[in-house]
Amino acid sequence: MKSEDSQVKSGSLFSERTGNAPPAQLVRLTPAVYAAILAHGEETYPDECCGALLGHFSPEGWRIEAAVRAGNARADSAHNRYQIAPDDLVKIEREARRMHLEIAGFYHSHPDHPAHWSPTDLEEAHWLGCCHVITRVVQGKATETNAFLLNGLSEEDKRFEAQTIQVDDKRIGPDRK
Repeated sequence: MKSEDSQVKSGSLFSERTGNAPPAQLVRLTPAVYAAILAHGEETYPDECCGALLGHFSPEGWRIEAAVRAGNARADSAHNRYQIAPDDLVKIEREARRMHLEIAGFYHSHPDHPAHWSPTDLEEAHWLGCCHVITRVVQGKATETNAFLLNGLSEEDKRFEAQTIQVDDKRIGPDRK
Protein backbone atom coordinates (compact mmCIF):
# COMPACT_ATOMS: atom_id res chain seq x y z
CA MET A 1 0.00 0.00 0.00
CA LYS A 2 1.32 3.40 -0.88
CA SER A 3 1.81 6.06 1.76
CA GLU A 4 -0.74 8.86 2.22
CA ASP A 5 2.10 11.32 2.76
CA SER A 6 3.50 13.69 0.19
CA GLN A 7 7.11 14.69 0.12
CA VAL A 8 9.28 17.22 -1.60
CA LYS A 9 12.39 15.97 -3.38
CA SER A 10 14.73 18.01 -5.55
CA GLY A 11 12.19 20.74 -6.14
CA SER A 12 9.39 18.36 -7.21
CA LEU A 13 6.36 17.35 -5.21
CA PHE A 14 5.41 13.69 -5.44
CA SER A 15 2.14 12.40 -4.05
CA GLU A 16 1.85 8.67 -3.67
CA ARG A 17 -1.87 8.91 -2.83
CA THR A 18 -3.55 9.44 -6.20
CA GLY A 19 -0.72 10.30 -8.53
CA ASN A 20 -1.33 14.03 -8.32
CA ALA A 21 -0.04 16.64 -5.95
CA PRO A 22 -2.55 17.59 -3.26
CA PRO A 23 -4.17 20.93 -3.99
CA ALA A 24 -1.77 23.56 -2.68
CA GLN A 25 -3.88 26.56 -3.57
CA LEU A 26 -1.85 29.12 -1.66
CA VAL A 27 1.64 30.45 -2.30
CA ARG A 28 2.94 32.80 0.38
CA LEU A 29 5.43 35.50 -0.59
CA THR A 30 7.22 37.84 1.75
CA PRO A 31 6.65 41.53 0.88
CA ALA A 32 10.33 41.78 -0.13
CA VAL A 33 10.06 38.82 -2.53
CA TYR A 34 6.88 40.19 -4.08
CA ALA A 35 8.47 43.63 -4.55
CA ALA A 36 11.62 42.06 -6.03
CA ILE A 37 9.60 40.12 -8.63
CA LEU A 38 7.68 43.24 -9.71
CA ALA A 39 10.86 45.35 -9.85
CA HIS A 40 12.69 42.73 -11.92
CA GLY A 41 9.86 42.66 -14.47
CA GLU A 42 9.82 46.44 -14.74
CA GLU A 43 13.62 46.66 -15.08
CA THR A 44 13.83 44.15 -17.93
CA TYR A 45 10.84 45.49 -19.90
CA PRO A 46 10.26 45.05 -22.85
CA ASP A 47 11.99 41.68 -22.39
CA GLU A 48 10.84 38.91 -20.08
CA CYS A 49 12.58 38.62 -16.74
CA CYS A 50 13.06 35.28 -15.02
CA GLY A 51 14.30 33.80 -11.80
CA ALA A 52 13.82 31.13 -9.19
CA LEU A 53 11.77 31.10 -6.01
CA LEU A 54 13.29 29.54 -2.90
CA GLY A 55 11.22 28.36 0.02
CA HIS A 56 9.63 25.60 2.09
CA PHE A 57 6.63 23.39 1.32
CA SER A 58 3.78 22.76 3.75
CA PRO A 59 0.32 21.21 3.32
CA GLU A 60 -1.03 24.72 2.62
CA GLY A 61 1.48 25.30 -0.17
CA TRP A 62 4.81 26.99 -0.73
CA ARG A 63 6.22 29.66 1.59
CA ILE A 64 8.64 31.65 -0.55
CA GLU A 65 11.56 33.19 1.35
CA ALA A 66 13.75 34.41 -1.54
CA ALA A 67 13.62 35.31 -5.22
CA VAL A 68 16.87 34.76 -7.11
CA ARG A 69 17.27 36.66 -10.37
CA ALA A 70 18.52 34.82 -13.42
CA GLY A 71 19.55 36.13 -16.79
CA ASN A 72 17.20 35.41 -19.67
CA ALA A 73 19.22 33.10 -21.88
CA ARG A 74 16.72 33.40 -24.77
CA ALA A 75 18.61 35.95 -26.88
CA ASP A 76 16.55 35.03 -29.96
CA SER A 77 13.17 36.05 -28.49
CA ALA A 78 13.65 37.47 -25.00
CA HIS A 79 10.61 39.72 -25.47
CA ASN A 80 8.22 36.73 -25.33
CA ARG A 81 10.22 33.74 -24.07
CA TYR A 82 12.59 33.01 -21.22
CA GLN A 83 15.12 30.37 -20.35
CA ILE A 84 17.32 30.01 -17.30
CA ALA A 85 20.76 28.78 -18.30
CA PRO A 86 21.77 25.42 -16.78
CA ASP A 87 24.82 27.00 -15.10
CA ASP A 88 22.55 29.59 -13.45
CA LEU A 89 20.21 26.85 -12.26
CA VAL A 90 23.12 24.99 -10.64
CA LYS A 91 24.17 28.21 -8.86
CA ILE A 92 20.60 28.78 -7.70
CA GLU A 93 20.36 25.21 -6.38
CA ARG A 94 23.59 25.73 -4.42
CA GLU A 95 22.28 29.02 -3.03
CA ALA A 96 19.05 27.30 -1.96
CA ARG A 97 21.00 24.56 -0.19
CA ARG A 98 23.20 27.15 1.55
CA MET A 99 20.04 28.89 2.82
CA HIS A 100 18.42 25.56 3.84
CA LEU A 101 15.65 26.15 1.29
CA GLU A 102 14.43 24.39 -1.83
CA ILE A 103 13.71 25.59 -5.33
CA ALA A 104 9.99 26.14 -4.85
CA GLY A 105 9.34 27.42 -8.34
CA PHE A 106 10.11 30.04 -10.91
CA TYR A 107 8.92 33.49 -11.88
CA HIS A 108 8.88 35.42 -15.12
CA SER A 109 7.17 38.40 -16.68
CA HIS A 110 4.83 38.77 -19.62
CA PRO A 111 5.53 42.15 -21.24
CA ASP A 112 2.27 43.60 -22.55
CA HIS A 113 0.48 40.25 -22.17
CA PRO A 114 -1.75 38.78 -19.43
CA ALA A 115 -0.31 37.30 -16.24
CA HIS A 116 -1.43 33.84 -17.30
CA TRP A 117 0.58 30.85 -18.48
CA SER A 118 0.96 30.34 -22.20
CA PRO A 119 1.11 27.02 -24.06
CA THR A 120 4.86 27.59 -24.37
CA ASP A 121 5.12 28.11 -20.58
CA LEU A 122 3.44 24.74 -20.03
CA GLU A 123 5.52 22.99 -22.68
CA GLU A 124 8.77 24.27 -21.18
CA ALA A 125 7.84 23.70 -17.49
CA HIS A 126 9.23 20.46 -16.07
CA TRP A 127 9.52 20.74 -12.27
CA LEU A 128 6.32 19.09 -11.11
CA GLY A 129 5.04 20.45 -7.81
CA CYS A 130 6.67 23.84 -8.25
CA CYS A 131 4.85 27.14 -8.46
CA HIS A 132 5.17 29.54 -11.35
CA VAL A 133 4.60 33.22 -10.67
CA ILE A 134 3.84 35.37 -13.73
CA THR A 135 3.71 39.17 -13.71
CA ARG A 136 2.12 41.24 -16.43
CA VAL A 137 4.17 44.33 -17.26
CA VAL A 138 2.42 47.01 -19.34
CA GLN A 139 4.51 49.84 -20.74
CA GLY A 140 7.19 49.17 -18.13
CA LYS A 141 4.83 48.98 -15.12
CA ALA A 142 3.94 45.72 -13.32
CA THR A 143 0.14 45.58 -13.25
CA GLU A 144 -0.92 42.04 -12.34
CA THR A 145 0.66 38.93 -10.82
CA ASN A 146 -0.71 35.39 -10.72
CA ALA A 147 0.62 32.02 -9.58
CA PHE A 148 0.15 28.52 -10.94
CA LEU A 149 1.16 25.13 -9.54
CA LEU A 150 2.63 22.68 -12.07
CA ASN A 151 0.76 19.51 -11.15
CA GLY A 152 0.72 15.95 -12.46
CA LEU A 153 2.87 12.86 -12.37
CA SER A 154 4.60 13.07 -15.73
CA GLU A 155 5.21 15.20 -18.78
CA GLU A 156 2.17 13.59 -20.38
CA ASP A 157 -0.33 14.69 -17.72
CA LYS A 158 1.24 17.88 -16.38
CA ARG A 159 -1.00 20.90 -16.05
CA PHE A 160 -1.04 24.31 -14.39
CA GLU A 161 -3.52 24.94 -11.57
CA ALA A 162 -4.27 28.46 -10.35
CA GLN A 163 -2.96 29.42 -6.93
CA THR A 164 -3.72 32.39 -4.72
CA ILE A 165 -0.76 34.56 -3.79
CA GLN A 166 -0.64 35.79 -0.22
CA VAL A 167 1.65 38.68 0.73
CA ASP A 168 1.34 39.12 4.49
CA ASP A 169 -2.45 39.32 4.99
CA LYS A 170 -3.24 40.50 1.45
CA ARG A 171 -4.33 37.92 -1.15
CA ILE A 172 -3.64 38.42 -4.84
CA GLY A 173 -4.99 36.39 -7.72
CA PRO A 174 -8.19 34.58 -8.65
CA ASP A 175 -9.20 33.54 -5.08
CA ARG A 176 -8.99 36.65 -2.88
CA LYS A 177 -11.06 35.42 0.09
